[in-house]
Amino acid sequence: MTRAAIFISDSTGITAETLGSSILSQFENQKFDHIVIPYVDTLAKAHSAVEKINRAAAETGNQPIVIDTLVDEKIRAVIATSQGFIIDVLGTFVSQLEIALGEAPSRTVGRVQNAVRDAEYKLRIDAVNYALDNDDGARLNRYDQAEVILIGVSRSGKTPTCLYLAMQSGVFVANYPITEEDMENDRLPKPLLEHRNRLFGLTIEAERLSAIRSERRPNSRYASLRQCEDELRQTEAMFIRFGIPYLDITHASVEEIATRVLLDTGLRGHKR
Repeated sequence: MTRAAIFISDSTGITAETLGSSILSQFENQKFDHIVIPYVDTLAKAHSAVEKINRAAAETGNQPIVIDTLVDEKIRAVIATSQGFIIDVLGTFVSQLEIALGEAPSRTVGRVQNAVRDAEYKLRIDAVNYALDNDDGARLNRYDQAEVILIGVSRSGKTPTCLYLAMQSGVFVANYPITEEDMENDRLPKPLLEHRNRLFGLTIEAERLSAIRSERRPNSRYASLRQCEDELRQTEAMFIRFGIPYLDITHASVEEIATRVLLDTGLRGHKR
């Protein structure tokens, strides 16, 4: 039976949904229908959100789980009149910090210093542009600007990971595809030699790689299981031979892959 999981925020709702989804994932026997209601920053929008919550309750026959990151107490009071089970994520932490710090919170919606916000935004935009310009070995002469260079066979998750790291963490990431020609030599591909300490490898199970490649080129040598097995075996041998850290991304989400890259490389994002 499906239960509505409703994420409400006076901003984008990303924090509420990300944290809320992580919490709800612990209940494996429950099926949730995720609904995000962002920018609830007026009483009118709060009443509209209440209508959606109550409608979800009527349609599913279950009490919706409502996870919010609302700051305004008047808006929160309106949401509390709904038929949902309310979890105040922001208040849970803020109230504890208020005690620890001995200071009342400002309760200002979207409280971020403009200068910091603008600088971080520009950094992320620059990082995204860099990732796009240096995708799939497009500009080998700009690798000196990369904080990390992802390498791996074609369709092993390099591009989405680069873009996620750029958008979420402002990390400058390039990626280089390991080709059959690269595998024929016992050395690192020439464009990577000078940047060995920035390399991070991605690998994947052959069956999964074959399925992904088949979506692009069905019934081709490129997508055959044998070809995928050969490429992955030789590439992983290259990683081991040259001491390149690498990660099997077969069962990992792009968020998990990006987090592991940041952790294993010592990068933290937003700082250069």
